[in-house]
Amino acid sequence: MPALHGGLTMSPMSDARIVLTTVVSKDAALTLARTLVEERLAACVNIVDRIQSIYRWQGSIQQEAEVLLLIKTSAAQCDALRARLDEIHPYEVPEFIAIEPETVSKPYLEWLIAESGGDQDSD
Repeated sequence: MPALHGGLTMSPMSDARIVLTTVVSKDAALTLARTLVEERLAACVNIVDRIQSIYRWQGSIQQEAEVLLLIKTSAAQCDALRARLDEIHPYEVPEFIAIEPETVSKPYLEWLIAESGGDQDSD
């Protein structure tokens, strides 16, 4: 039985995914986010501006200001989202880290699945 938290039914081990990626500017983040939501590959994209990234690239350590995108999608859309990011992402090697939330409220999960193209496994 799903747990209750704050009066909401919770779905354990959900079909939700949170995908992390970074881009070089807020404009690039806005363009990417709008495209993914318009194409129903994501229900929502949160944009976290002004992060600092330190990473190794082509043998040297880099430090850059970046913008982090938290992309909310369904498990069914995760592969399509990855393919689309590979096509439109401005980086040569785009970050794509998909996280499976342990618990998601049932109403939010239903909304997320409906707005990110629905549950394609049932088509």
